[in-house]
Amino acid sequence: MELLDKFFKIRERNSSVGREALAGLVTFFAMSYILAVNPAILAQAGMDKAELVTVTAVAAAIGCALMAFMANLPVALAPTMGTNTYFAIIVCVGMGLDWREALALTFYNGIFFFIISVTGIREKLIAGVPRPMQAALQCGIGMFIAFFGLQSAKLVVSNPATLVTGGRLGSPECLFALAGVALIAVLVARKVRSAIIISIAAMTAAAFFIDDSSGARMAKIPNAVFSIPHGISETFMQLDFAYPFRDFPKAARVIFVLLMLDLLDTIATVVAMASRCGIMRPDGTFPKMGRALTADASATIIGALLGTSTTGAFVESSAGIESGGRTGLTPLFTGAFFIAALFLSPLINAVPAAATAPALIVIGILMFGSISQIKFSDPAELIPVFFCIMMVALCFKISEGFAFGMVAYVLLMCATGRAREILPATWLLFSIMCVFLCAA
Repeated sequence: MELLDKFFKIRERNSSVGREALAGLVTFFAMSYILAVNPAILAQAGMDKAELVTVTAVAAAIGCALMAFMANLPVALAPTMGTNTYFAIIVCVGMGLDWREALALTFYNGIFFFIISVTGIREKLIAGVPRPMQAALQCGIGMFIAFFGLQSAKLVVSNPATLVTGGRLGSPECLFALAGVALIAVLVARKVRSAIIISIAAMTAAAFFIDDSSGARMAKIPNAVFSIPHGISETFMQLDFAYPFRDFPKAARVIFVLLMLDLLDTIATVVAMASRCGIMRPDGTFPKMGRALTADASATIIGALLGTSTTGAFVESSAGIESGGRTGLTPLFTGAFFIAALFLSPLINAVPAAATAPALIVIGILMFGSISQIKFSDPAELIPVFFCIMMVALCFKISEGFAFGMVAYVLLMCATGRAREILPATWLLFSIMCVFLCAA
């Protein structure tokens, strides 16, 4: 225990091993959907779906371990949403690339990202994110997470006329979700540190005995405990490294988009999580920032070799942070749970989305509290913040929401005669955002 405390600075950050383990479990449950979603998306590119489950779990575990040991931050990594869709649907299906060629481009993207990280360029870009935009990212990601939770709980459903509408509040699913929100809200208000995991456990237990609208049980008691994971021989090291040299123009275009998506998503997520932990310095940096970014880039390289699209920081890490996670021990536990999930999939699958949805809703609400840091009387702050929050939450695109907000911030600061207040790093970030939005 002393060795763990010395390396991870657990007591120094007012935490404990038990609290970090709990936070790691909460983070795992918040992002465990990736074990089902990532294989389903990448399978559309012609990859083996069964193997992709193992690849996703191993990539997540390695990424989490890298973040834990290199940066000591409570931020979990896994194959990211958005980039996996771009990989499978746009690059492979739309542009006609073989998945082996696309994996090679993901690998080269990781190499470029690694170079940007170790040279300190990405660190300088993060330092260029203005304070109002840091708060906006927390709020936007909070709304993003809450909206995802509302959808999972069926409190918000799709509508062809208005895009979305309220769910049927009298339905078992909605009543169940509202009960879960009430439970976790009371626990959080009473400052119970294990509020999130208590809520998930209690709602899962209740789901075994409650029927949904179709008459089926919300959760089924598993028939088994253990499972045998699939191998990864069909995807491991199957990259076509020579592809960029055969079709450089197309390859360069794809790598650029992957790099921009990775860069902006990472900056947005890491800044929001570091701010939430309370470790951001006045100059916009945080301890071991360079190592955190290098860990993220390394995870993408390793993930590509394993056979998956870009691996990066997950906004669902906020679930663990809200549960008290403050050190790298949190993602280390999360990674261990990803590996355990390969052997305990019947138990993991027994936890229904209806049990985790209330936790996501309340976590989103808590993150939205950062709105208090915004100076509402200053339109040069308020308008960019609004753009950022709305684009992140409603478009489900963190990178584009961040880009819109940053561009609006710089333009309004210039329009109000305050260009001198803009840092050189912010100007560089603004230029990158403009290129990204034009290429999107």
